[in-house]
Amino acid sequence: MSANDPSTIARDAKSEAQGANVDKSPAKIAGMFDAIAGRYDLLNTVLSGGVDRYWRHHAIASLKLTGRERLLDVCTGTADVALGAARKATGAARVVGVDFSGAMLSHGLVKVKQVDLSNRVQLIRGDAMNLPVASGSVDAATIAFGIRNVQQPEVACRELVRVLRPGGRLAILEFGTPSSPVFGPIYQWYSRNILPRIGRAVSRHDAAYSYLPESIGAFPYGDQFTGILSAAGFSHVEARPFMFGAVYLYTGQKT
Repeated sequence: MSANDPSTIARDAKSEAQGANVDKSPAKIAGMFDAIAGRYDLLNTVLSGGVDRYWRHHAIASLKLTGRERLLDVCTGTADVALGAARKATGAARVVGVDFSGAMLSHGLVKVKQVDLSNRVQLIRGDAMNLPVASGSVDAATIAFGIRNVQQPEVACRELVRVLRPGGRLAILEFGTPSSPVFGPIYQWYSRNILPRIGRAVSRHDAAYSYLPESIGAFPYGDQFTGILSAAGFSHVEARPFMFGAVYLYTGQKT
Protein backbone atom coordinates (compact mmCIF):
# COMPACT_ATOMS: atom_id res chain seq x y z
CA MET A 1 0.00 0.00 0.00
CA SER A 2 1.39 3.39 -0.96
CA ALA A 3 2.06 6.04 1.67
CA ASN A 4 -0.12 8.32 -0.50
CA ASP A 5 -3.04 5.88 -0.53
CA PRO A 6 -6.20 7.70 0.69
CA SER A 7 -6.98 5.01 3.29
CA THR A 8 -3.45 5.26 4.71
CA ILE A 9 -3.65 9.06 4.87
CA ALA A 10 -7.04 8.85 6.59
CA ARG A 11 -5.76 6.36 9.14
CA ASP A 12 -2.68 8.51 9.83
CA ALA A 13 -4.85 11.58 10.37
CA LYS A 14 -7.20 9.64 12.66
CA SER A 15 -4.30 8.31 14.73
CA GLU A 16 -2.77 11.75 15.08
CA ALA A 17 -6.09 13.26 16.15
CA GLN A 18 -6.77 10.53 18.68
CA GLY A 19 -3.19 10.56 19.95
CA ALA A 20 -3.42 14.26 20.73
CA ASN A 21 -6.27 13.53 23.16
CA VAL A 22 -4.59 10.68 25.07
CA ASP A 23 -2.49 11.81 28.03
CA LYS A 24 0.55 9.53 28.22
CA SER A 25 2.60 11.53 30.69
CA PRO A 26 4.78 9.09 32.67
CA ALA A 27 3.41 10.20 36.03
CA LYS A 28 -0.20 9.64 34.95
CA ILE A 29 0.41 6.24 33.36
CA ALA A 30 2.53 5.01 36.26
CA GLY A 31 -0.12 6.15 38.74
CA MET A 32 -2.87 4.41 36.79
CA PHE A 33 -1.00 1.10 36.74
CA ASP A 34 -0.08 1.47 40.40
CA ALA A 35 -3.81 1.69 41.14
CA ILE A 36 -4.77 -1.50 39.25
CA ALA A 37 -1.64 -3.57 39.94
CA GLY A 38 -3.34 -5.93 42.42
CA ARG A 39 -5.93 -7.04 39.86
CA TYR A 40 -3.88 -6.67 36.70
CA ASP A 41 -3.23 -10.37 36.08
CA LEU A 42 -6.88 -11.26 36.67
CA LEU A 43 -7.98 -8.52 34.29
CA ASN A 44 -5.68 -9.77 31.54
CA THR A 45 -7.12 -13.26 31.84
CA VAL A 46 -10.74 -12.09 31.96
CA LEU A 47 -10.50 -9.57 29.13
CA SER A 48 -8.56 -11.85 26.76
CA GLY A 49 -10.22 -15.13 27.74
CA GLY A 50 -6.77 -16.43 28.64
CA VAL A 51 -5.46 -16.01 25.09
CA ASP A 52 -2.84 -13.51 26.31
CA ARG A 53 -0.72 -16.48 27.44
CA TYR A 54 -0.72 -17.83 23.89
CA TRP A 55 0.45 -14.46 22.52
CA ARG A 56 3.25 -14.20 25.08
CA HIS A 57 4.37 -17.76 24.26
CA HIS A 58 4.74 -16.85 20.59
CA ALA A 59 6.63 -13.67 21.41
CA ILE A 60 9.18 -15.55 23.50
CA ALA A 61 9.44 -18.37 20.92
CA SER A 62 10.21 -15.84 18.17
CA LEU A 63 13.46 -14.91 19.96
CA LYS A 64 14.86 -18.43 19.44
CA LEU A 65 16.58 -18.46 22.82
CA THR A 66 19.27 -21.05 23.51
CA GLY A 67 19.67 -20.77 27.29
CA ARG A 68 22.68 -18.45 27.25
CA GLU A 69 21.09 -15.06 26.56
CA ARG A 70 20.57 -11.96 28.68
CA LEU A 71 17.05 -10.68 28.00
CA LEU A 72 15.55 -7.27 28.74
CA ASP A 73 11.78 -7.11 29.26
CA VAL A 74 10.64 -3.48 29.02
CA CYS A 75 7.29 -2.41 30.50
CA THR A 76 7.49 -5.72 32.35
CA GLY A 77 4.46 -5.05 34.55
CA THR A 78 3.96 -8.03 36.84
CA ALA A 79 6.74 -9.90 35.01
CA ASP A 80 4.75 -12.46 33.00
CA VAL A 81 7.08 -12.32 29.98
CA ALA A 82 10.18 -12.09 32.16
CA LEU A 83 9.15 -15.25 33.99
CA GLY A 84 8.07 -17.02 30.82
CA ALA A 85 11.45 -16.36 29.24
CA ALA A 86 13.35 -17.63 32.30
CA ARG A 87 11.26 -20.75 33.04
CA LYS A 88 12.08 -22.74 29.91
CA ALA A 89 15.11 -25.03 29.80
CA THR A 90 16.26 -23.13 26.72
CA GLY A 91 15.10 -19.78 28.09
CA ALA A 92 17.24 -16.76 28.87
CA ALA A 93 20.03 -17.28 31.37
CA ARG A 94 19.35 -13.86 32.87
CA VAL A 95 16.29 -11.59 32.60
CA VAL A 96 16.03 -7.95 33.61
CA GLY A 97 12.52 -6.52 33.79
CA VAL A 98 12.03 -2.73 33.71
CA ASP A 99 8.85 -0.80 34.52
CA PHE A 100 8.03 2.64 35.92
CA SER A 101 5.15 1.39 38.09
CA GLY A 102 6.46 0.49 41.52
CA ALA A 103 3.26 -1.37 42.48
CA MET A 104 3.39 -3.54 39.36
CA LEU A 105 7.01 -4.42 40.10
CA SER A 106 6.12 -5.32 43.68
CA HIS A 107 3.52 -7.83 42.48
CA GLY A 108 5.98 -9.14 39.91
CA LEU A 109 8.64 -9.63 42.59
CA VAL A 110 6.24 -11.79 44.60
CA LYS A 111 5.71 -14.00 41.55
CA VAL A 112 9.46 -14.25 40.94
CA LYS A 113 10.03 -15.43 44.51
CA GLN A 114 7.11 -17.88 44.36
CA VAL A 115 8.74 -19.78 41.49
CA ASP A 116 12.25 -19.46 42.96
CA LEU A 117 13.73 -17.52 40.06
CA SER A 118 15.29 -14.64 41.99
CA ASN A 119 18.73 -15.78 40.83
CA ARG A 120 17.74 -15.37 37.16
CA VAL A 121 15.12 -12.58 37.11
CA GLN A 122 15.80 -9.04 38.32
CA LEU A 123 13.13 -6.33 38.34
CA ILE A 124 14.11 -2.68 38.38
CA ARG A 125 12.25 0.60 38.11
CA GLY A 126 12.96 2.63 35.01
CA ASP A 127 11.62 4.48 31.98
CA ALA A 128 11.38 2.89 28.52
CA MET A 129 12.61 6.17 27.02
CA ASN A 130 15.76 6.15 29.15
CA LEU A 131 16.58 2.53 29.94
CA PRO A 132 18.87 1.93 32.93
CA VAL A 133 20.89 -0.61 30.94
CA ALA A 134 24.33 -0.35 29.33
CA SER A 135 24.64 -0.07 25.56
CA GLY A 136 25.04 -3.38 23.71
CA SER A 137 24.55 -5.38 26.91
CA VAL A 138 21.53 -7.59 26.11
CA ASP A 139 20.94 -10.34 23.57
CA ALA A 140 17.17 -10.02 23.29
CA ALA A 141 14.42 -7.58 24.24
CA THR A 142 10.66 -7.80 24.68
CA ILE A 143 7.70 -5.54 25.35
CA ALA A 144 4.22 -6.99 25.89
CA PHE A 145 1.34 -4.54 25.58
CA GLY A 146 3.38 -1.63 26.89
CA ILE A 147 4.83 0.29 23.97
CA ARG A 148 1.56 2.12 23.29
CA ASN A 149 1.70 3.51 26.86
CA VAL A 150 5.08 5.16 26.25
CA GLN A 151 4.86 8.89 25.66
CA GLN A 152 7.28 8.74 22.70
CA PRO A 153 7.41 5.20 21.27
CA GLU A 154 10.04 6.14 18.71
CA VAL A 155 12.41 7.17 21.51
CA ALA A 156 11.84 3.85 23.29
CA CYS A 157 12.56 1.97 20.05
CA ARG A 158 15.88 3.80 19.66
CA GLU A 159 16.69 2.88 23.27
CA LEU A 160 16.04 -0.77 22.45
CA VAL A 161 18.47 -0.54 19.55
CA ARG A 162 21.04 1.04 21.87
CA VAL A 163 20.92 -1.67 24.55
CA LEU A 164 20.88 -4.65 22.17
CA ARG A 165 24.10 -6.17 20.94
CA PRO A 166 24.59 -6.51 17.16
CA GLY A 167 22.40 -9.40 16.01
CA GLY A 168 20.16 -9.09 19.07
CA ARG A 169 16.48 -9.93 18.58
CA LEU A 170 13.34 -7.96 19.45
CA ALA A 171 9.75 -9.10 20.06
CA ILE A 172 6.93 -6.64 20.79
CA LEU A 173 3.28 -7.52 21.39
CA GLU A 174 0.74 -4.75 21.02
CA PHE A 175 -2.92 -4.21 20.27
CA GLY A 176 -4.11 -3.12 16.85
CA THR A 177 -7.43 -2.57 15.11
CA PRO A 178 -8.84 -5.47 13.04
CA SER A 179 -9.42 -4.66 9.38
CA SER A 180 -11.91 -7.52 8.84
CA PRO A 181 -15.28 -6.17 7.67
CA VAL A 182 -17.00 -8.71 9.93
CA PHE A 183 -14.77 -8.93 13.00
CA GLY A 184 -13.63 -5.28 12.91
CA PRO A 185 -16.97 -3.65 13.87
CA ILE A 186 -17.60 -6.32 16.53
CA TYR A 187 -14.18 -5.69 18.05
CA GLN A 188 -14.68 -1.92 17.99
CA TRP A 189 -18.04 -2.26 19.74
CA TYR A 190 -16.57 -4.62 22.35
CA SER A 191 -13.54 -2.41 23.06
CA ARG A 192 -15.63 0.75 23.34
CA ASN A 193 -18.59 -0.60 25.29
CA ILE A 194 -17.96 -3.94 27.00
CA LEU A 195 -14.23 -3.89 27.78
CA PRO A 196 -14.33 -0.65 29.85
CA ARG A 197 -17.29 -1.91 31.89
CA ILE A 198 -15.62 -5.23 32.71
CA GLY A 199 -12.36 -3.44 33.43
CA ARG A 200 -14.00 -1.00 35.82
CA ALA A 201 -15.94 -3.75 37.59
CA VAL A 202 -12.87 -5.91 38.20
CA SER A 203 -10.26 -3.20 38.77
CA ARG A 204 -12.54 -0.71 40.55
CA HIS A 205 -10.73 2.03 38.69
CA ASP A 206 -12.83 4.27 36.43
CA ALA A 207 -10.12 5.80 34.26
CA ALA A 208 -7.87 2.81 33.50
CA TYR A 209 -10.22 0.92 31.20
CA SER A 210 -11.53 4.01 29.49
CA TYR A 211 -7.91 4.77 28.66
CA LEU A 212 -7.35 1.30 27.15
CA PRO A 213 -9.54 1.65 24.00
CA GLU A 214 -8.40 5.25 23.60
CA SER A 215 -4.74 4.25 23.67
CA ILE A 216 -5.34 1.37 21.24
CA GLY A 217 -7.12 3.68 18.79
CA ALA A 218 -4.28 6.19 18.93
CA PHE A 219 -1.43 3.71 18.45
CA PRO A 220 0.23 3.43 15.00
CA TYR A 221 -0.18 -0.31 14.46
CA GLY A 222 0.78 -2.61 11.59
CA ASP A 223 2.83 -1.06 8.79
CA GLN A 224 3.02 2.25 10.64
CA PHE A 225 4.74 0.70 13.64
CA THR A 226 7.06 -1.47 11.54
CA GLY A 227 8.13 1.80 9.93
CA ILE A 228 8.97 3.23 13.35
CA LEU A 229 11.03 0.14 14.19
CA SER A 230 12.89 0.32 10.88
CA ALA A 231 13.58 4.04 11.33
CA ALA A 232 14.94 3.33 14.82
CA GLY A 233 17.54 0.97 13.33
CA PHE A 234 16.00 -2.50 13.29
CA SER A 235 16.27 -4.80 10.29
CA HIS A 236 14.21 -7.83 9.22
CA VAL A 237 11.17 -6.16 10.78
CA GLU A 238 7.92 -8.12 10.51
CA ALA A 239 4.40 -7.75 11.88
CA ARG A 240 2.39 -10.91 12.52
CA PRO A 241 -1.32 -10.33 13.20
CA PHE A 242 -3.40 -12.39 15.61
CA MET A 243 -7.20 -12.36 15.75
CA PHE A 244 -7.51 -10.51 12.41
CA GLY A 245 -5.18 -7.76 13.65
CA ALA A 246 -6.57 -7.21 17.14
CA VAL A 247 -3.03 -8.02 18.33
CA TYR A 248 0.30 -7.85 16.50
CA LEU A 249 3.62 -9.53 17.19
CA TYR A 250 6.40 -7.31 15.87
CA THR A 251 9.85 -8.85 15.44
CA GLY A 252 13.15 -7.37 14.37
CA GLN A 253 16.90 -7.59 14.71
CA LYS A 254 19.70 -5.13 15.40
CA THR A 255 22.19 -5.20 12.58
